[in-house]
Amino acid sequence: QVQLVESGGGLVQAGGSLRLSCAVSGRTFSWYNMAWFRQAPGKERSFAAAISRNGDTTSYGDSVKGRFTISRDNAKNTVYLQMNSLEPEDTAVYLCAAMSLVWDFSAAKTRQAYNSWGQGTQVTVSP
Repeated sequence: QVQLVESGGGLVQAGGSLRLSCAVSGRTFSWYNMAWFRQAPGKERSFAAAISRNGDTTSYGDSVKGRFTISRDNAKNTVYLQMNSLEPEDTAVYLCAAMSLVWDFSAAKTRQAYNSWGQGTQVTVSP
């Protein structure tokens, strides 16, 4: 497994932007498909975005498609989430996750496919 540390969360007004980062350590970063999930108070953890090992394939949840962009820099062992046109409904703790090596990218939206998680970073969007 790997260790993941998120950063970049904060308070932003509706319509604004934030960029989240997730620094990964412990094993070879380029082995892992990576994802961002989010969890709002009282709600289930939900899929936001995922990116394949070499960055050539991405997947997005319906609620963020067209507004969020996931990317990665394998030289820096970091995955990013650029969030634009933020809405109050985007308020949540955002968690970075690394997919277990026994799964492939077809399972990108499946929470159970991920076996390493960060602690999360809070994103709050005010009206």
